[in-house]
Amino acid sequence: MRLGGNRFDRSELAGAFGDLGTLVPFVVGYITIARLDPQGVLLGFGLLALGTGLYFRTPMSVQPMKAIATVAITQPQLVTPGAIFASAVVTGLFWLGMGISGAVFWLAALTSRPVARGIVLGLGLSFILEGVSLMNQGPLVAIPAVLLTFFLLGLPRIPAMLILLAYGAAAALSLDPTLAHDLGSLAPSFRLPTLKMPLVSWREVVTGALVLAVPQTALTLGNAVIATAEEHNALFPHRRISVRLLAVDHGLMNLVAAPLGGVPMCRGAGGMAGHIRFGARTGGALVILGALLVVGALFFADSVATVFRLFPLPVLGVILFFGGIELAVGLNGDTFSRSERTVLVVTAGIALWNMGVAYLAGLLLHHAAQRGILRL
Repeated sequence: MRLGGNRFDRSELAGAFGDLGTLVPFVVGYITIARLDPQGVLLGFGLLALGTGLYFRTPMSVQPMKAIATVAITQPQLVTPGAIFASAVVTGLFWLGMGISGAVFWLAALTSRPVARGIVLGLGLSFILEGVSLMNQGPLVAIPAVLLTFFLLGLPRIPAMLILLAYGAAAALSLDPTLAHDLGSLAPSFRLPTLKMPLVSWREVVTGALVLAVPQTALTLGNAVIATAEEHNALFPHRRISVRLLAVDHGLMNLVAAPLGGVPMCRGAGGMAGHIRFGARTGGALVILGALLVVGALFFADSVATVFRLFPLPVLGVILFFGGIELAVGLNGDTFSRSERTVLVVTAGIALWNMGVAYLAGLLLHHAAQRGILRL
């Protein structure tokens, strides 16, 4: 079925789950460790996924901002829910200003194509490595899943993701004897969402701005804005987007999510690659994902941790692994000079450690080579 330029079929349904490897671990961490209300987190992702699919009509991902999420989950004694709220507001205002003022155009013009492609390659490789790390937590579950996925991806009529999710659920139920009982005791319980405007102290504002939002900025610029625009326009030239649109988009996303109780969110070339790798070709995949998350937020918010146990970490690792492959092999067909290839590889290598540093290093290396300061 087609509706509003989007497709709704088995492939879009399968592709809707292509970014679970990033979404699930961070959502569970925000809820269980950072002590955020599950309804607000799910509702923020769900409404923004719906809006994304209807507006862009391409598999543009909605992801948690990784640098912010990592600090929030690993340092709960420092990062309070109020600080997370403040980081979303600060991030939203910053990117809205960057887009409206046009300052993001200047940064994008300064960024050479080898740097942007290096960020994409580095992101793809980091997804592969992160996927392998998760798979290593349960190799007896992961190895059959990898072989099954390789086989199914060669059969276009069979939605590989849906089979993979069924396999993961079966594995989870067999490995966790209490899961079936816990799932059987679930019952829908409607809860009306409310706007959440917490009283935020100045200390939380400073933590949200300096500890969370500022370190995220370079990562968002490199991956979520420049690399996403580059990858999106290469895959969907008939629906081109600008970095200015993405900057404004990031601002609005976070300013909408914050009062709902949501978390800082961004786009991502890796998430988009995951959706595409498992079948998504339109925004229908995001509409499907968003609808499922909104239903979960309204009726099963207090049970989300139990439902997510159906997705074992090794299977999430497989999803990340194949999304990373899709992103990395997307460089096929690009032609670069020797110096440009050097910049690309160096940027990708540093991106495995830190995406923001990789962006700055690649930028400096490229312009030094252009001015003859370095010979590459």
